[in-house]
This record gives sequence, structure tokens and C-alpha cells, in this order.
Amino acid sequence: MDRPDLAPNTRETRVEKLPSVDVVIIGFGWTGSIMAQQMLEAGLNVVAIERGGWRDTPTDFAPTMAPDELRYYWRHEMFQETARETLTFRNNISQTALPMRKWGSFLPGSGVGGAGVHWNGQTFRFLPSDFVAKTHNEERYGPLPTGMTVQDYGVTYDELEPHFDTFEKLCGISGKAGNINGEIVEGGNPFEGWRSSEYPNPPMEMTFTQHRFEEAARGMGLNPFPGPSANMSRAYTNQHGISLAPCTYCGFCEKFGCGNYSKASPQTTIIPVVMRNPNFTLRTNSEVLHINKHPDGTRATGVTYIDADGRTFEQPAEIVIVAAYQLQSTRLMLLSGIGQPYDPRSGEGVVGKNYTYQVMSSINVFYDEEYTNNFVGAGALGMIVDDYNGDNFDHSGLGFIGGAYIGAWTTNARPIESHPVPEGVPEWGSEWKRSVRQNFLKTASISVHGASMAYRQNYLDLDPTYTDHWGRPLMRMTYDFTVNDRRLTNHITPIAEEIARGMGGREVKVNSREGAYDSVPYQTTHNTGGTIMGQNPSESVVNRYLQSWDCHNVFVMGAGAFPQNAGYNPTDTVAALAYFSADAIRNQYLQNPGPMVQA
Repeated sequence: MDRPDLAPNTRETRVEKLPSVDVVIIGFGWTGSIMAQQMLEAGLNVVAIERGGWRDTPTDFAPTMAPDELRYYWRHEMFQETARETLTFRNNISQTALPMRKWGSFLPGSGVGGAGVHWNGQTFRFLPSDFVAKTHNEERYGPLPTGMTVQDYGVTYDELEPHFDTFEKLCGISGKAGNINGEIVEGGNPFEGWRSSEYPNPPMEMTFTQHRFEEAARGMGLNPFPGPSANMSRAYTNQHGISLAPCTYCGFCEKFGCGNYSKASPQTTIIPVVMRNPNFTLRTNSEVLHINKHPDGTRATGVTYIDADGRTFEQPAEIVIVAAYQLQSTRLMLLSGIGQPYDPRSGEGVVGKNYTYQVMSSINVFYDEEYTNNFVGAGALGMIVDDYNGDNFDHSGLGFIGGAYIGAWTTNARPIESHPVPEGVPEWGSEWKRSVRQNFLKTASISVHGASMAYRQNYLDLDPTYTDHWGRPLMRMTYDFTVNDRRLTNHITPIAEEIARGMGGREVKVNSREGAYDSVPYQTTHNTGGTIMGQNPSESVVNRYLQSWDCHNVFVMGAGAFPQNAGYNPTDTVAALAYFSADAIRNQYLQNPGPMVQA
């Protein structure tokens, strides 16, 4: 990366001003396509600006191409190019942050569809208590620990329920409800918030691992249920008339596009509707440099972007919707001077505050005679236990809040990536090869997917040293696991181990979460916070409608809005918040442009 003092960006640029539009959207993944469809339905003209290129299913994810593990995962075909833009990382403020030269712990997507193309499809609603984490936990357990900066969202589960339902019907989620209008339903998750209807599709077909997990969990008095899945259990047509096909259980979901139209993605559910609308324009291979502000500072006037030919444009707009990935959205707000940057020393400021992630651990079970056949899998083929998630269990005296789901997913046995071996086997050599051969078809795994509570010292800001290819400061991440994280995983991982030992294997290998956070091994792409929502501008970047407190016509989508991260995958909640925001824009803001919540 270039140092700004050695290689300043002195290029003179001519900016071409384009005709104004009603709405400009930055990024065209899940939230960008949802917001485009909603704004178009309201009769507005919309321009979306996507940094990456066009991607569609028959061209980019044909069955002959999608299972290419070397191309799509190891050579990072669908991920952001670190040579053009990356971020710098450090565990704490005493360290010097250095650029991440290769993605590891998380995998930011690039191109139309974003990370919604290469996700697994695990589609959970956050629990009702997750949205009032500060209030709920203080009422039940007393004041939060010093340094913990957990907040309420400013919106409730009840308000979001119709929007969860809309997204799940858009995607044809396969699953089993556990709570329909307050009535507990056998076979579903008894801890979930109420649902207005059953899932649109039944659960996926479970395999060896899920059956063994379910039996062991029930034997411990737990409540297993099928994982909610954006992989189709049967043919499905959504509310926009777009059809998806049954999953073939090929095991190439995570990090891959689906060529069989069996995994819900923006391309297979909503983008075709948007692209057919004459009031919509998509500009690909174009990067937004900053959001432009009116001199009075109370509203945005549009964006400035640069295209693949190096030409710079100003796109005026009445509404600016930031729908990029969480890290890019936070950085863009900082680069544009919208909102006060967060200072961890004073605790003042909001942009970059409350960066959180996930706390992961796992268990491998090895068998002698039973064949688990993990290559017969799907991104969201799993059996889940939620008894230790959120506040579904009593935390009194445990020294932490939050929880984790325990899941037996059979997502893959991809030959380059997947080769679990028992404890004590060398990491390479002939003995390792023998062990891989012996265990490849005879293993099962359990994951512990933990929440991440916000702390004062974990945050995002602009790096003072390193810049991107346009000369702009890179995002700097300062993050490490906290006391809350360690106590959480130390409490729940042994419970997962007990389930694993009840699954009848030869031996069990526990992969605990120990030491400092390491950005190298893959964990999840569930980065959250930085543009958090809340009830007042002193504590949050956006209000309950994802509307900027500073510029009333700027709306910021995505998991950056989470004040802390729950023990679930974020996509369902990200989408529900987008639909909630779109509803407010259409039914309140357009009639009376201005702040929808008074500071």
C-alpha cells in the first residue's frame, strides 16, 4: 500500500455532472437490490453503483464452473481484491496496524450480489431480547460491566416480524416454525420469537450427522430443530414470480455461487425484477469515492464515483442509500465526514463504534465403521440447539451475557479445504495423508456460533499510514476477543462436546477458541457495527429507520447497524431492517423529507 507522504495522489480530475435522480444506491447486493425494488415500486427513478462487475447465474455460476474449488475459494474469484483495497488490522491500540494482504478470517464479496452470492444460506431471525440487549440484561442481571458498550437497537422484534416474513418468502426459506402467533409448535425452535406464518418450505432432508446430533441432544433434554435454510427443499416460486429449484446437496454453497438456482441469492430472487424496470440503471465497475454534502451539512446532494476507464462523475440524488458491505459503509461515512468519528479514549463520537464479530469453536467426531458422507451436503443443511443462545438460559453468576447456537451442519467435504484429522496427527506428511484417507468419509462436526458483545476498545477508524489505489486512507480495524467472549465460549463449548460424545463416535476433537483474535484462519464473514443504530445521535450513527442523524437523506443499510452481534448469522435481520427502512421512506419520508426521529 502507498504511504500518503511518499506517493500523494496529485492526479487532476475533471468531474462530469450527471442528471439528478431520485435515489442513488451504493452497492448492489442483498440490501441494495431490496432497496432498489422498494424504491422502484414507489415510483422513483433509481441508480445503483456497484464497485465490482456484473454476475448472473447462467454466465458466472453454471454447474460446470461453480464447483471449481481452486478458482472460487483459494484464488478468491468472488472476493474483494486486496491489491486494490484492503484494511489494516491490530489487536489493540498499543500495536501498529498492518495491511491484510490476503483474506482469511472473513471474505468480503465483490460484484453484483456481493456476499449474498457466496453465503451458505443459514437464515436466522434474531431473538426478541437481542434487540433490547442493554435494557433486558440490566433489568435481569444488573449493570453491564465497565467498558461494555452494548445498546438497544431502537426497534423491536414485533416491529420487524412482518419484514422477516417478507424476506423469508422472498428466499423460500426451508425450515420448521417453533412459535406461530405465540403457540409453540412441535419440531421447531421453542425459543424463537413469534411468527405470523410457517416457513414457506419444509426443512431439508437430514443426513447421518443431523440424525446422530438430534438423538444425542434430545438425550440431554435439549430441543433440536432443523436449521433454517435458503437452500431449497423443493421447487419454489416467490412473491415476485421468480422460481427456484430443489437443492441437489452438492456441498458447494459457502464461497460459491449456485448454478442450480437452488440457493436464494439476489440474482435468483429479486435482481431480475429490478433489472426489468425502466426506471432503474445499474453502473458496474464503478467505485463511489465519497458522498457529497450540501454546504449546510444537513443533507447529501449525491455521490462522486469513478468508473473502470478512470472517468470521474458526480451523481446528484435526492436520497442516498449506502448498501455496501459493513466495512466499506463505515469507511465511506468516515471519508465523507458524515457523523463524528469514534474515539475510544474519550468514548466520544459514533462512526466506527461498537465493531463486533463472532466467537466460534467446533468439535470433530470420528467414526470407525459409520460413513458420514459429508460430501452430500448443503450450505444450510443442519440440526440446531438454541437452549444456550441469547438469554434462553439463566446467566446468573456466569460473568457474561449473550450465548451461542450449537449446530451440526453438513456444508461440505470439499477435497482441498476439508480434511479433518484426530488429535495428535501431524499437519503434513505421510501420516497426515493416511489419516485424511481413513477419516474423510467418517467424520462429523459440530459448531458453536457465539455472540459478540460490544466493548469500548474494539472499533474501526481510518488508518493514518496506508492508502488505497485512489489515495484514500484504508479502514483500520482494532479488535480482540474480550472477557465476555472467552467466558461465553468456555461455558458453551463443553456442552457441545457433551453432545458430540453422545453421537457414538470413536473419538472427539475439540477445537476451542483460545488466545488473541487471529485474522488468518476463516471464521465467519459476520462483521458488524461501525454505523450502529440507536435512540439518540450521541450514541449512534443512524436512527431506528437507518436514517443518518447528521444528513437526513442518507440511509445506511447492513450489519453495520447492529450495536452488538447476536449468536446468529446476520442476513435475515439485515434484510428485515432494510425492508423496515424502505417502508419508512415510502410512507413517511417521501411525504415529508427530513429527520423521522427528532434528536
